[in-house]
Amino acid sequence: METSFKCVVTLRRVHRGLSREDKFAPSLAAQSTQRNRAKACLVGADRVRANDGIVQSSAAVSPGRMGRADRTNLPSVDQGNDPRSGARLDENPRITTGCKRDIQGILAQPKKRAGIMNERQNILARVREGLTMPAPFPGEHELHGNEHAPHPAPITAGSVTKWLPPVGIGFGDQVALFTFNSAELRTDFQIFNSESDMLAALGEVAKNEDWQRIGSHRGKLTDAAAASLGLPIVLTDAAYSAPELENCSVGISECDFLIAQTGSVLVTTRSSGGRALSVLPPHHVVLARREQLLPDLPAGFAALKKKYSGDFPSFMSLITGPSRTGDIERILVLGAHGPKKLTVFCV
Repeated sequence: METSFKCVVTLRRVHRGLSREDKFAPSLAAQSTQRNRAKACLVGADRVRANDGIVQSSAAVSPGRMGRADRTNLPSVDQGNDPRSGARLDENPRITTGCKRDIQGILAQPKKRAGIMNERQNILARVREGLTMPAPFPGEHELHGNEHAPHPAPITAGSVTKWLPPVGIGFGDQVALFTFNSAELRTDFQIFNSESDMLAALGEVAKNEDWQRIGSHRGKLTDAAAASLGLPIVLTDAAYSAPELENCSVGISECDFLIAQTGSVLVTTRSSGGRALSVLPPHHVVLARREQLLPDLPAGFAALKKKYSGDFPSFMSLITGPSRTGDIERILVLGAHGPKKLTVFCV
């Protein structure tokens, strides 16, 4: 609309030969009247100044039918006059008709893309070159050149033991260490001279904690414990209900080994009645024998390898004290992710 109005003003000057004192109409109504009057006027093309010269022609042109190319040849409103604050026609209009739109050429430039590919190839070439150069083993960086020291001997259980806390020599030292670690971990550990003494102590715990139902699995020690308690039982050897196991007062299981060095109980799915028995009930009771007590972790791993060589269970775990967490203001909370209480009876 603004461009059309400027064209009308220009046409009025050309047709009427107005002087520099020509002023814009004071109101919108007057402007509309002037536009309607200008549409009826014929403009002589010989008065129109082109960008590249003066066109001499007697043909009459109607302003309403002027093409885009013809409109671009019109002079600006202030051509030949003193500059003033009004808006001007574009003296160098950019006609979009016939312009070449090379958007894809801007986005995808073959030369730059080829340069990127070449740089990528150079980086990969340097990486491949670096991989061909031998690197020193850990702890041998002080060696010069590309020569290596002989590869260190394979790691064995004996070579790892020197890095672990001392355990002791005899069975008595191992029992004392396991007892000490259990107290630090808040594990209730007791060792008995006979199986009957162990079952009697188990009955006292059941009476004090008012056990109503137990979860267990088939085993020599667990079968004896279930028979002596005489409570309803949920066995995990066959199909069972997880909510029923969770509602049990205690989970009684056997284990593979006891680790004196850390006070841990080493269990697998075959020795402890699956994965859930040692996790869902709020109290976990472990029944073990003296020969299952081992000095350290390397001995435990070696015993597992010997026991299950070629047919390892799908689950192996080290239970080190009752479930706990201290990530909230460093306050120790027991039973956060599992049993709140752990009891180990050894006979």
